[in-house]
Amino acid sequence: MYESLIPQPTSVEAHPGGPFTLDGDTRIVATEAAAEAGWLLHDYLRAGTGLTVPVTDRADGGAITLELSGDRPADGTTAAEAYRLDVDADGVRLSAAHPAGLSRAVQTLRQLLPAETLRSAPVGTTPVTLAAVSIQDEPRFAWRGVMLDVARHFQPKEFVLRMIDLAALHRLNVVQLHLTDDQGWRLEVPGRPKLTEIGSWRPETVIGHALDDTKGYDGTPHGGYYTAADLREIVAYAARRHITVVPEIDLPGHVRSVLAGYPELGNTGEPTTVATTFGIFSEVLAPTEAALDFAREVFDTVVDIFPSPYIHIGGDECPRTEWRDSPAARDKAKELGLSSVDLLQSWFTKNFAEHLAGHGRQIIGWDEILDGGAPDDAVIAVWRDFSIAAKAAAKGHKVIVAPVQATYLDYYESTDAEEPLRIFKNISVDTIAEFEPVPEGTSDELIFGVQAQLWSEYLPVPSAVEYAAFPRLSAIADVAWSTPEARTASPVTGRLEEHLKRLDALGVNYRPPSGPRPWQKGGTGARARWDLDDTSRDETPDLPEF
Repeated sequence: MYESLIPQPTSVEAHPGGPFTLDGDTRIVATEAAAEAGWLLHDYLRAGTGLTVPVTDRADGGAITLELSGDRPADGTTAAEAYRLDVDADGVRLSAAHPAGLSRAVQTLRQLLPAETLRSAPVGTTPVTLAAVSIQDEPRFAWRGVMLDVARHFQPKEFVLRMIDLAALHRLNVVQLHLTDDQGWRLEVPGRPKLTEIGSWRPETVIGHALDDTKGYDGTPHGGYYTAADLREIVAYAARRHITVVPEIDLPGHVRSVLAGYPELGNTGEPTTVATTFGIFSEVLAPTEAALDFAREVFDTVVDIFPSPYIHIGGDECPRTEWRDSPAARDKAKELGLSSVDLLQSWFTKNFAEHLAGHGRQIIGWDEILDGGAPDDAVIAVWRDFSIAAKAAAKGHKVIVAPVQATYLDYYESTDAEEPLRIFKNISVDTIAEFEPVPEGTSDELIFGVQAQLWSEYLPVPSAVEYAAFPRLSAIADVAWSTPEARTASPVTGRLEEHLKRLDALGVNYRPPSGPRPWQKGGTGARARWDLDDTSRDETPDLPEF
C-alpha cells in the first residue's frame, strides 16, 4: 500500500523480510507523552479490524512501538511533525521527536493497512498484514489547512468532526472555521444574544445561482449555531489529532448577520436582515468605539474557546461605499489623520490586532488587509491572485497560499455539464496536482503554508461538501506536505485510484474520476450547472500595488 500514500512521504523504501502480522497477540507499546497517539491508534484498529490491541509499556512478542526520542522541536514547525516508520517481520516502530510527529505517523500507518480497515466496523478477516517498509518523512510547509465555511450554510457539529478526521488522514494540521458572514452567525457570544437569536438564521435562501434571478427563493428557513460546549468539543477532538482549529470572525465587512440584531453598529442605524442570497453587500461596521467594543467582546469569547495562536479576522470584500456616504465616517477618518475613508479598514485591522495581541494571539487576514497597510506580524492568506503571495512575502509577512487559481474547491470540478451547481470556473485534480505554491524567485521559508477553501454558498449539505472536497483536497494535501521531488517521482494522480478505495471505506461522497454518479449530478432543477459568461465578469478584482 506504500505506493499509494497521500500525501507522498519524503522517502519510502521497501525492503526484504516477511510482513508483520497484526493479530490477537499484538500490543501497542507507548508510554508517557507517546501514549496519546498510541490510544488513538488503538481506537482506529479496534473499529476497523475488530482487534483489541492494548496499549502497554512493554511487550514480549510482536508489537507496534511508538517512541519519542531526541530534542523536542518547537510546536508549529515542520520538524515537530517529522517521523520515521519502520515495518519488518518483528514489528512496527513509529518514532518522532514530538507527539505531533507520532500523530502523523499513525495516519500513515492507517494508509499502509488494507483500505477495508478504515471502516467503522470490521468486514474482513484477521489477521492483517503490513508489508516491510521504511518511511522517513517531514512536511514541506508548517501550515496545511482546509477552510470550512459554516456561515453561508450551517454544517452540523458531527460533520465538522468528520472533516477533522478526514483532514487528519491526509496529514493536514489546520481546520479553519468561517463562523460569521452576511448569511449567518454561528457562535454564542455572552452579552450579545441577538447574534444567535436573530443573526444565526435566515427565512429563506435563493434558489440556484445568486446571479440567476429567474428561480426565486425557497421559502425555507435555514440556520443554526454552535454552543460554546460544541466548539470546545470540536477543539478538543482536533487537538487529540494534533490539528489546530482556527476561528474566523469576518470583519468589518460581511456583517449583515450582525446588523440584523444590532443595527446601531452600522453606518445608517437602519434595521437590516440576514442575507438570503449571496454576493458582496454594502453594509459594513461603522468606525465607532461601539463597533470596536463589539469586536473586542467577540474576540474575547473566541480566545476563551480556541487556543489557536492565530485568530482569523477576515477582512475581505469590504466595500467603502457606506463610509464614503457617511459624514460621521468622514469625520472619523479626518480625526484619525487618514487621507481617505478607504483607510478605515486598516484602522479596524490595527485595533483588532492590538486587542488580540493582548491575549497573546496573532491575526490572519485575507489579502485585502494589505490595502493601506497591515500590521507587520499579520499573516496574509492570499486568495485574490497567486501573484500577491510574492508581494506579501517581500514585505516580510508570513504567507498562506490560498489562491482562486488552485485552492478554491467551491469551483466546478470539471467542464462536465452534469456537475452540480458551483460559483463558477473550473479547478480539476490535474490543475491542483501541477500547482507549485512557492512563487518563482521566492524562498520556501517565506511561505507559511497552503490552504484549501470550501466556501459553502452552493454546498448546502455535508454530502455536497464532500463531493466538492474529494479527491481534490487529497491533491492539495499532497501539494502542502510533499517535496517537489517526491511529487514529481510519484504524481498524486497515479496514487488516487488506490486512495479512492480508502475514501470508499470511509463512506466519503467523493467525485469519481469518470464524472459524477447519477445521484451526484446537478440535473435540471435547483442544483443545475450555471456558468458565468467569462467575457462579462471576472471573479478576480483589480489588484492594487501594496
